[in-house]
Amino acid sequence: MNADTNETAVRPFRVEISESAVDDLRSRLRTARFPEPLPGDGWRDGVPVAVLQDLVARWWRHDWRATEERLNALPQIVTRIDGQTIHAVHVRSPHPGATPILLMHGWPGSFLEFEGLIGPLTDPVAHGGDAADAFDVIIPSHPGFGFSTPLEDAGWTIERTARAFLELMSRLGYDRFAVQGGDHGAAVAPELAHLAPERVIGVHVNGSLGGSFLGEIDEETAARLTPLEQDRLRRVAEFMQREFGYIAIQGTRPGLIGAMTADSPVAQFAWIYDKLQAWTHPAERDAVDVLGERFVFDNASLYWFTASGGSSAALVYALNTAWEAPKPSSGVPTAVIAFAHDIGLRFAEKQHHRIVRWTDVEDRGGHFAAMEEPELLMDDIRAFFGSLRG
Repeated sequence: MNADTNETAVRPFRVEISESAVDDLRSRLRTARFPEPLPGDGWRDGVPVAVLQDLVARWWRHDWRATEERLNALPQIVTRIDGQTIHAVHVRSPHPGATPILLMHGWPGSFLEFEGLIGPLTDPVAHGGDAADAFDVIIPSHPGFGFSTPLEDAGWTIERTARAFLELMSRLGYDRFAVQGGDHGAAVAPELAHLAPERVIGVHVNGSLGGSFLGEIDEETAARLTPLEQDRLRRVAEFMQREFGYIAIQGTRPGLIGAMTADSPVAQFAWIYDKLQAWTHPAERDAVDVLGERFVFDNASLYWFTASGGSSAALVYALNTAWEAPKPSSGVPTAVIAFAHDIGLRFAEKQHHRIVRWTDVEDRGGHFAAMEEPELLMDDIRAFFGSLRG
């Protein structure tokens, strides 16, 4: 992607993947070499070989051109901020006075996570809602993800990403705005509030703001925990013991992930799908059925065509400060919705954030809330920001 001579220019963007790139992907999928299954061939070892073979065959049949046409119906922009190309979807509401909202994704997702929310958020009336709940929707691709590539230097901390998104909102003409995020987006969202509390109307996240990844707690605190919090704390400990390996690799050797995923679409798919399966709810359902074939294969194709496996790993796990001590509260009103798979702990989060709304959904939803439980997520977003308007 070539930089504009005017570094502050906001330019229209269209997805245009070459025919040769599409053909190359299909050829690699068709001729993929799979390993012999390990004994047991279960999910504890990664994606079972038979499952992977079936999914790769389904990806081979996926129609990228239909995806491209659908995405190009959305208004998209690119701009250069702090030496980095930043891509975003920007859809204005037809209703006057709509609230601007910045929706921020995580890994191993992309801006595609929020595609299904655009219509209901921008035009609630057309979806049976109230015009007072209308939003202008801005969905950036984080540096190193999707069309915000390549990642051009090593300084992209959470704070720098937040500063870039503040500048993005300024260039799009928004002084005050709402923010929402999950996963890495849930780390960037409160940072925006820290940097510009006078600009951020409110912070809404799904899952956790980061305080749930804490160490030992004292006996007095443990005794006050609800059964739900005790279960979440148990699952945090299990995650750190059994599932931390991917973080260690991506946080210390993202270049190895980049080399592997840039040359083999199957390796990239297996690396990502392992987490889609682990983080969706319920655990016994296939992630492709929970999230839908369209997202699973569109997302995999986006990572492949932009060769962003390594740069996305670097941004989230090698370059940021998500594991450091949380900052003091920004004072900006904050809301959390924690679904069944999430591990958000209110007692931990309220020490560092002005929590004014907390919603526990104990029996539904996983890590990818915008696709797994879009209506519950939208209802919570509307209720929270509606209360701030009041």
